[in-house]
Amino acid sequence: QVQLVEHGGDSVQPGASLYLSCQASGQIFDIGTMAWYRQAPGTQRELVATVTREHNVRHTEIAKGRFTISRDNGKNTVYLRMDNLKPEDTAVYLCKAATRTTQVDNAVEYWGKGTQGTGSS
Repeated sequence: QVQLVEHGGDSVQPGASLYLSCQASGQIFDIGTMAWYRQAPGTQRELVATVTREHNVRHTEIAKGRFTISRDNGKNTVYLRMDNLKPEDTAVYLCKAATRTTQVDNAVEYWGKGTQGTGSS
């Protein structure tokens, strides 16, 4: 099995920054696209950004200009740097990774349990 664990969530003042990380571990052959989502109370989960194994990134409108996704393939880790946080950024931030456990398997999407990020305190 594959586990994803997020770190870095905190409660910060508006305008501050947070740096989230998510590391995959377990039976991993390779990891394709990794992504960050977020979910605020009472709302649907929404995509923040994605990054491919080749480091091609896509930031949604939520993230453009303030958030930056990146990854370290050697560490099976995806990062999300969030700058100029706003109260509306308060949410649980979750990572997802499309992971193959063997060379012949199709990729399966695994999720972390999330880390709380708050842009107001």
